[in-house]
Amino acid sequence: MLLENKIGLIVGVANQRSIAWACAEACLEHGAKLAFTYQNERLKEKVEKLTANIPESLLLPCEVTDQSQVDNVFAEIEKKYGKLDFLIHSIAFAPREALSEEFLQTSREAFLTALEISTYSLTQLSRAAKPLMKDGGSIVTMTYYGAEKVVQNYNVMGVAKAALEASVRYLASDLGKYNIRVNAISAGPIKTLAAMGVGDIGKMQQIVAERSPLKRNVQASEVGNTALFLVSDLSSAITGETIFVDCGYNIMGI
Repeated sequence: MLLENKIGLIVGVANQRSIAWACAEACLEHGAKLAFTYQNERLKEKVEKLTANIPESLLLPCEVTDQSQVDNVFAEIEKKYGKLDFLIHSIAFAPREALSEEFLQTSREAFLTALEISTYSLTQLSRAAKPLMKDGGSIVTMTYYGAEKVVQNYNVMGVAKAALEASVRYLASDLGKYNIRVNAISAGPIKTLAAMGVGDIGKMQQIVAERSPLKRNVQASEVGNTALFLVSDLSSAITGETIFVDCGYNIMGI
């Protein structure tokens, strides 16, 4: 029971195949009490069904482009639990055309949208979480190898994830004095709702299975277990890091 008496916030559950949901399941198994957010009314019903039978859970709307919704989430968490021990940030978005055309053709609007939702939201949520992490805490976000290397069709999301990884380091520096740790998990390709917006996701998985040392693709549950480790006291001296959970694919050259 690594997270007994711990309160966590999971941001980014869309359905049962979400990486955020795999993280939630791992944390629940180890005794955490969890608050969840949903992006909009279209996704609300699915998240409600997943969380309906979780004891002492909290479900709140949170569109990160609406600061009032973000403020309300943390106000409600403070009202119900009085504190927050960890935050798992698993949201990203770019307009579909920005993932299908060449990166060169990325519009200003698409670029700003991708950076605001996929990157700035980590800083936004971390700032709101800090006052509730009274005894320290842990913040975990999700990134991808496309932040370091060019991945076909990933385009502006690669730029957003690179900025996200840099944000992790700067946030870790700022929040370390409050005993709040910030880390990223770089997972291999998983067929989530968000990932389906990236062209040739099936081909990406095939290449990883062929070339990675473990000769397979990562499972969402394995990412969830890594998140569990990072939000628990087992990782108490780890901060500012990007941890690859991709069956070793990132270490391979030609």
